[in-house]
Amino acid sequence: MYKEIRQHALVSELYAARLEKEGVIKEGWVDGEVAAFTALLEAEFEAAKSYLPNKADWFEGKWAGLHKPYEAITERRNVVTGVAEELVREIGGILTTVPADVAVHPTLQRIIDARRAMFESGENFDWATGEALAFGTLVREDHPVRLSGQDSGRGTFSQRHSVWVDQNDGTKYIPLTKVGPARFEVRDSPLSEFGVLGFEYGWSLASPQTLVLWEAQFGDFANGAQTIIDQFIAAGEAKWLRASGLVLLLPHGYEGQGPEHSSARPERFLQLCAEDNLQVANCTTPANYYHLLRRQMHRDFRKPLVIMTPKSLLRNKLAVSSLADFTGDSHFRRILSDPNAPADKQVKRLVLCTGKLSYELLEARDKAGDKNTSVVRIEQLYPFPGEALLARLQRMTNLETVVWAQEEPQNQGYWAHIEPRLERRLGEAGLKPKRPVYAGRAAAASPATGLAKRHLAEQAALIAQALGHDAEADAQRKAS
Repeated sequence: MYKEIRQHALVSELYAARLEKEGVIKEGWVDGEVAAFTALLEAEFEAAKSYLPNKADWFEGKWAGLHKPYEAITERRNVVTGVAEELVREIGGILTTVPADVAVHPTLQRIIDARRAMFESGENFDWATGEALAFGTLVREDHPVRLSGQDSGRGTFSQRHSVWVDQNDGTKYIPLTKVGPARFEVRDSPLSEFGVLGFEYGWSLASPQTLVLWEAQFGDFANGAQTIIDQFIAAGEAKWLRASGLVLLLPHGYEGQGPEHSSARPERFLQLCAEDNLQVANCTTPANYYHLLRRQMHRDFRKPLVIMTPKSLLRNKLAVSSLADFTGDSHFRRILSDPNAPADKQVKRLVLCTGKLSYELLEARDKAGDKNTSVVRIEQLYPFPGEALLARLQRMTNLETVVWAQEEPQNQGYWAHIEPRLERRLGEAGLKPKRPVYAGRAAAASPATGLAKRHLAEQAALIAQALGHDAEADAQRKAS
């Protein structure tokens, strides 16, 4: 077989002969092109022997004006990402206006009407609307936006609806393409996470002024692209001096949907975090998500961003923002305060968490009438907002217990990443508690149970544990 192959003419030779015969190219043209390209390769090979990388190689051409971030990972990296109220309302008009020649589905019409009510009242902006505002304002500011994923046009949870399909002829209308001047595109990609994420990573390198996002249908779909994540996204800057602003949207949250539809494996990304290489976030409000996306383009450096995006919070009545949260001098907040917190000196128990669990903890705390527990959300896991947390701890002078609560099993999720960082800040604060207490599911091989009843029991138990209500309940049972 090898002998036959060696004796067979090359495909390039056969094709060149055919093109010459058909008069497409002149005789000798191919030989000239091959010789020129070979000479180029030889010259580059010789130049590589004496090549030394320097900062000019990072930031030239389309990367001009960008540079490495500040060495210190502090609040000064933040930027104001609010916009004028007039711009929000203008984009809102585009997002909620159906052209006369487009016949949308009645269900979609109800969603559009609900969005219009948000802009009219200035209240109850949901997750999808906050995201659309982030995209629209960036496009208006001449930052192209590119989103791809298995069901990105509609949204896996039927929440985004960035593409409206005419019910009569099947034509598509995309409101965000009418905002301009930059381009907005959303692509429903095939189930090839490795290939698609690799392509989007390349796009982020070639176009740093474009907000490039890849969305997994469920967070665990990133498993299929782990090679791209490990070898390129997490390590590309350290290995090859190549920055990237790629955004990964990974739906995450424990709603009883089983092992494969619960966890985006945040522990994997946090384990990869070092030397300021990544950003990992889990936002709980539409406005904070909006500011986080806009911050990607408005800072003068680029870092990959991994967001644990919600599922149930997409329609949670508490997970809403007001118009004022998107405008003025507002910005992304790495830590969000307890909306119904006791006074700092009254706090005896501080529960730290991230993601949708915070709303369940707040609801359980308030229902129990607990006046000594504060629930604080860590919205950015890495770089960890240690100095901002320290300032909060130092104000809680009567603090007795600090808890880290999570839905994920103890060997997964955030605990291994968070514990040493919390312990350090507790030591610096000089308070009574020296180490954080873990509240969550026990260590497990599977990300989640597949039984709904067991899920609910586990969820109730970890919430009670986090708030210290399990001990109170045990005491009451023993007393009775």
